[in-house]
Amino acid sequence: MQTGVMDADLVVIGAGALGLSTALHAALLGRRTVVVERHTAGSQASGRAAGLFKSVQADELRTRLARRSIELALTFPDWAGAELAVTRSGSFLIARTEQHKAYLQTEARQSAGWGVDVREAMPGELAGRLSYYDGADTDLGLWCPEDIYIEEPIGLIRAYLEAGRQYGVELLESESVTGVTVSAGRVARVETTARTIAAPVVVDAAGAWTRQVAELAGGEVAVAPVRHQLLITEPADAVDPADPIARVVDAAVYLRPARGGLMAGGFEAAPLPLDPRAQDRSFSTDDVPLDIDVLRAMTAEVAAEVPVARDGLLNGPLAEHRGGLFTMTPDGRFATGPVPDLPGLWVASGCNGSGFSSSLAIGEALAGWICGQAQRVDISALSPGRFGPVTDEALVKAGVWQYAHYYDPAVS
Repeated sequence: MQTGVMDADLVVIGAGALGLSTALHAALLGRRTVVVERHTAGSQASGRAAGLFKSVQADELRTRLARRSIELALTFPDWAGAELAVTRSGSFLIARTEQHKAYLQTEARQSAGWGVDVREAMPGELAGRLSYYDGADTDLGLWCPEDIYIEEPIGLIRAYLEAGRQYGVELLESESVTGVTVSAGRVARVETTARTIAAPVVVDAAGAWTRQVAELAGGEVAVAPVRHQLLITEPADAVDPADPIARVVDAAVYLRPARGGLMAGGFEAAPLPLDPRAQDRSFSTDDVPLDIDVLRAMTAEVAAEVPVARDGLLNGPLAEHRGGLFTMTPDGRFATGPVPDLPGLWVASGCNGSGFSSSLAIGEALAGWICGQAQRVDISALSPGRFGPVTDEALVKAGVWQYAHYYDPAVS
């Protein structure tokens, strides 16, 4: 039952990391901002993220956004006015095959050209700095000292919420969007289960539900939700909490210290696509089916080098097994910007596995674009209109491929 009418300059649909960041940055620019979330803030994909920030990316724009997000995370209290705990761990990118070594060496050269602090690890450095990784002397490691992680992903969500409160962001939780009204050729208001919100700008940051929200206004956004999983072992003496992140690219596995144990996750070769449009209306990320056998198989790929992951997964109890839905695009890059032919409707989606970690910079750039700020990162190349019409079959096929090749897009 609706309770009344609100006015806002900007409505964000979805209180995940991308939505909350966009809302905060819009509020910092003086816009009256409302966030609508049908569950609770951070309860879907963002609260289940690995929390990893990676400076080495596949192209210059994504590199710039990744490094800007790291900068904004480290300085969050200064510009946002709220505390944010960040672990300055650095990371190793590791390759064990000749093909992947060549790929990493190419990636290091291009990343260095884009300003990333990255270098090849010295002999013995992997073993000396990673207590949980016992690789061969022939393994190639790239040391990325800029990389960071957030121990508990909900910490970033809470920081966004606290900062947003200080700048007047209004959060409406447990409130579903039922319509996005277009009047005189542009977005005019949002209808929810509780109210009408009149606003000239609406940002669709609904994660796996991005397509459904866009369709309420008659728009299309080319994203395909795909399942991602990770696990955390029980505390283990073999893991030093000060250890860096490790990403074993030929196995598509990432590892980091977590809660005294080890986090292990990865990008399976045959991931599960899952479109909420084909599910019951009550479907949420809690209902995403998890499969521990997938993680067992991936962990087996690094069992010789990471015995704590092997023992913790196969022979001991787990502290946590969690999963969520990534929004994948046909080219592996964000779908962020104005929705074609629907003035006032914008989108912040297409995370491709980097939505949480790039949210600080994406939110800043998108809010700046919406508000006409000249001094901002130009993300127009990420506009969702670049894809044109895409069939569901082609979209899922391309999204699955991008997911499976997250760490080695140039290697087939």
